[in-house]
Amino acid sequence: MVPIARRAARAGRGRLAVFRLLNSARGWDTHHTPLRDVDWALDQVADRLGSRLPTCLVGHSLGGRAALLAAGSPEVRSAVALAPWVLPSDRPGELAGRRILVVHGSADRIASPRRSGELAANLDAAAEVTYICVEGGKHAMLRRHGVFDGLAADFAAQTLLGIEGRGTLAHLEQGERFIWV
Repeated sequence: MVPIARRAARAGRGRLAVFRLLNSARGWDTHHTPLRDVDWALDQVADRLGSRLPTCLVGHSLGGRAALLAAGSPEVRSAVALAPWVLPSDRPGELAGRRILVVHGSADRIASPRRSGELAANLDAAAEVTYICVEGGKHAMLRRHGVFDGLAADFAAQTLLGIEGRGTLAHLEQGERFIWV
């Protein structure tokens, strides 16, 4: 996530505060989920900056799942789920007015691109959701990393700062919601 954080900072042209969160525990179970960490981090950012500001959550794998499920938080304007590890039963809170981007590699054998695509389709009624499938991309996002990094960073800048989408993200302005790159 370090390269994505750096790229988001550059895409924001000095107008985005970028914070990285390392989860306090590995995995996801009934006793502890990364959602607690997201809530804690949003509180910490608000304390540090003096108020709750519009936020874009970006996460990979279980972090992508956490970003999706926490997207209903009041300050969240958008969320990016990179190769999210999701379950069919996942249901985020209230998503009205939110913009969601799911980016998944077609060759991911760890987290199911089919499952994330189905979740994106199900969420489309509640929020503005776009699903981008990266041809040949795997779970680690090393192959074609520039595509994954660029989409996440540019989407954050686009949704928080109103910077015009370019490249693949320009298709969003045309209403495309399922895109292959």
